[in-house]
Amino acid sequence: MRQQLDPRWYQIGSLAALLTYGIAILRFDVTPWRAGAIIAMALSTQWLCTRLTRLPTFEWKSAMISALSLSLLMRSNSLLLLLGAAFIAIASKFAIRIGGKHIFNPTNGAIIAMMLATDRVWVSPGQWGSTAFFGFLILCAGGLVVHRSMRSDTTLAFLAIWGGILIARTFRLGDPLTIPFHRLENGALLIFAFFMISDPKTTPNTRLGRVIFAALVATGAWYVQFKLFGTNALLWSLAACSPLVPLIDFALRGRKFEWHLTTLKETRMARASISLALIGLLTLAPQASAFCGFYVAKGDAKIFNRASQVVMVRDGNRTVLTMANDFRGDPKEFAVVIPVPTVLERGQIRVADKASIDHLDAYSAPRLVEYHDDDPCRMAVYERMMPSNAAQSGNVSRKSRADRALGVTVEAQYTVGEYDILILSAKESGGLETWLVTNGYSIPKGASEVLGSYIRQNLKFFVARVNLKDQSRLGFSYLRPIQVAYESPKFMLPIRLGTVNANGPQELFVYALTRKGRVETTNYRTVRLPSDVEIPLFVRSDFNTFYKAMFDEQVRRENMSTIFLEYAWDTRWCDPCAADPLTPDQLKGLGVFWGGTDVFITRLHVRYDRAHFPDDLVFQETGDRTNFQGRYILRHPWTGSADCEAARQYKESLPARFEKEASTLAHITGWRMVDIRRKMNIRGIVDEKKWWQW
Repeated sequence: MRQQLDPRWYQIGSLAALLTYGIAILRFDVTPWRAGAIIAMALSTQWLCTRLTRLPTFEWKSAMISALSLSLLMRSNSLLLLLGAAFIAIASKFAIRIGGKHIFNPTNGAIIAMMLATDRVWVSPGQWGSTAFFGFLILCAGGLVVHRSMRSDTTLAFLAIWGGILIARTFRLGDPLTIPFHRLENGALLIFAFFMISDPKTTPNTRLGRVIFAALVATGAWYVQFKLFGTNALLWSLAACSPLVPLIDFALRGRKFEWHLTTLKETRMARASISLALIGLLTLAPQASAFCGFYVAKGDAKIFNRASQVVMVRDGNRTVLTMANDFRGDPKEFAVVIPVPTVLERGQIRVADKASIDHLDAYSAPRLVEYHDDDPCRMAVYERMMPSNAAQSGNVSRKSRADRALGVTVEAQYTVGEYDILILSAKESGGLETWLVTNGYSIPKGASEVLGSYIRQNLKFFVARVNLKDQSRLGFSYLRPIQVAYESPKFMLPIRLGTVNANGPQELFVYALTRKGRVETTNYRTVRLPSDVEIPLFVRSDFNTFYKAMFDEQVRRENMSTIFLEYAWDTRWCDPCAADPLTPDQLKGLGVFWGGTDVFITRLHVRYDRAHFPDDLVFQETGDRTNFQGRYILRHPWTGSADCEAARQYKESLPARFEKEASTLAHITGWRMVDIRRKMNIRGIVDEKKWWQW
C-alpha cells in the first residue's frame, strides 16, 4: 500500500525548524509562549471563519503555516498587535478572494497592513545574517517545499532575476562582487523566495505567468530599495504586485492549484530532511533576570585602539551626523573625505563639543555592578536599591579649467571652526582622486574604486582638513568633532573608504538618538552582547581587560560579521547610571532638533574590515523600546558568623556558585578555567568541612 502525506506537513516542519534555529542559535527576540499565542490566534480565526463560511473542512495546516511565518518575520513589543496580525492574516484569506484564490499572501498582507497602521511593528531583515550554513539549510528545506507544491519555477525565476539585478547594478557602480554576493546570502531573502513569493495559492496559474510575476516583484523591490531607499523592499513589492495576479490569470489561462499528496518515499525523504535540519540546534539558553545594583566600573570607547565614534540623530528623513575620528598625528596631515547625499549649506555644518560625545559614551557604556548577600539567617530578603542618579562627576568658488578637465566641481567651500571644508561633486573617480592628490590630500591606494561607486550613486563628497592658523587662534590642542545635518531617505553610514588602507580591523561606536525606538542594521545581524551575568569578584580590579576580552570572544564567535548592541534605553531614566543623564543642552548640541526629552539611545559597537563588511552600514529605526544594557554583576558573599541551618546551607552552596561564575566568565571571554580559578582566590571565604561533618 502507498501511504500519502499532505506536503504542507513538510512546510510546517521546515518553518518550525527555522523558528527553532532562530530562537536557539540566532537569539531572536521571540519567546516560545509568544509564538504559541500567535499560533493559537491563527487557528482560532481559521476555525471561526470556517464555521461562518460553512466550509466542509477545517484547514488548520494553512493557518499553522501563516502563524509560523509571522513568528519568523514580524516583531513588536505589543502582544495585542501580534495577535491582530495573526487575525488579519487568516481572515484576509476568506474576505479578499477573486476566482477562489487569495489576493495577498496571508503573512505578507498582514505584515504590510500592520506596518501601515502603526510604527510599533517592524521586520528585521538583517536578523538572519548571511552564514553559508543557514543559506544551505534554507535552500534544502525550501527547495523541497516549492518542488512538492509545483512552484519551484517562481522561486528560481525570482532568485535569478533579483540576482541579475544586483549583479548588474554592481557592474554599473564598479563595486566588487562581494557586495551582491553578501546581499544574496541574506537569510531573509531566501525565506522570502522559498516560503512567501512561492505560495501556490497566491501565484499565477501558468508557468509563464509565474515568471512574469517574479520579474515584477524583483523590479518593484529594486525600485523600493535603490530608488526610494526603503527597508523591507521585497515585502512591499510583493504586496504591491499581488493584485496583478488575477489579471495575469485572466490573460494566461491555466488550471488553478490544488494540494497534492506525496508518496511514502517522498514522505520519508521529507521527514529525514526535517530531522537533519533540526540536528545541531541547541536548546534555549537561559537568561538571567536583570536587577538593580551599585555601579562600580564601565567599559567605554577609550579602551580600544583605532576607535571612531559617530552620533546619528535621526527623525523621519532628517539626520544630524557627528563624527569624532580617532586621529593620532600631526594635525596638518589630517584630512577626511565623507560621502554625503546632498550639497550642504554653511549652516548645516558645525563643530561639536567632544565632551558631549564622551559623556554620551560614558552614559551608555557597558558597566559593572555589585551587591552584597544578606545574612541568610534573616527571614526578610531584600535587594539593595541605588538612586538612579549615581553620578561621576561661503561662498562657492569658481571652477578652474583644471577642475573642469578632471570632472570635479567645487560646489561650496566654507571655514568652520578650525576646518577648511569643501563640498565636491565629480563625474569619475580617477578625476576626483587626481584632484584630491593635486590639492594636497593624501588618498589611500585603491580608493578610486570605492570613490567611483559613490559617484555613480550621485553622492557628493564632504572634504575637510585642519586650518592650522585657525586652530592656533582658537586655542584647541585636539581635533574637535565635525557635525553635519542633511535631509535624505538614506539612513546609512559609509564605512568602505575607511577600510581601503586600514592596518587591521577597526572599532566603530555608533550612538543613534531617535524618537521612536531602537536602531538596528538591515544588511548585517544586530545581536546583543552577553549581559546580566554573574562573574567572579576579581574582575572588579580590571574591568577594562574583561570587557575587551569578552568583546574579542564575541567577535570571534560571530566570525566578525555582526553588529553588537551594547545599550538601548530611554534617556529620561537609567538603572543604574554610569554617568549623569545628558542635559537638554547636551542633547541639542549633539543634534537633537525636536526638543524635549523623548530621546531613545541605541549604542552599537562593530569591529570591521573589508573582508567581513564589504557593504556600507544601512540602518532602520524600529518600534522596540525594550531597555537593554551590557551589565555584569559581582555578588559579594556574606561572611558573617551567624549559626543557623540557613547559614550552613548557604555556605555549602558557595563553591557551586563560584564554579558557575568561573564557568560563565570562561564562556564569554574565552579565558582558561585554570587561570580563572587561580585568580578567584576564594580561600577563607568558604570554610572547609570539619572531619565530623563528612
